[in-house]
Amino acid sequence: MANLSYYDVLLKPVITEKSMEAMGDKKYTFKVHPEATKVQIREAVEKMFKGTKVLKVNTMNQGGKKKRRGTTVGKTSKVKKAIVTLTEESEEIEFFDGM
Repeated sequence: MANLSYYDVLLKPVITEKSMEAMGDKKYTFKVHPEATKVQIREAVEKMFKGTKVLKVNTMNQGGKKKRRGTTVGKTSKVKKAIVTLTEESEEIEFFDGM
């Protein structure tokens, strides 16, 4: 288990059409640290955004893509995403309100 502070867990929000539609159901998508656990993600969201209460956290790991430049072959870094579902009585995350 990684020794991460709560502000190191969430890297950035994922802004796509699918994630914006899910916000109506109080589901928010974030890119998170690859070694973060579901419990750490839950604590980070509740501490960083006051008034939020997390119902559940779903995570997915995406491996790096192969990239080529001429004859050289490389790989991009792997990514971990988390979909955080808030409870009904929880406040919405204000960061996403203007989008």
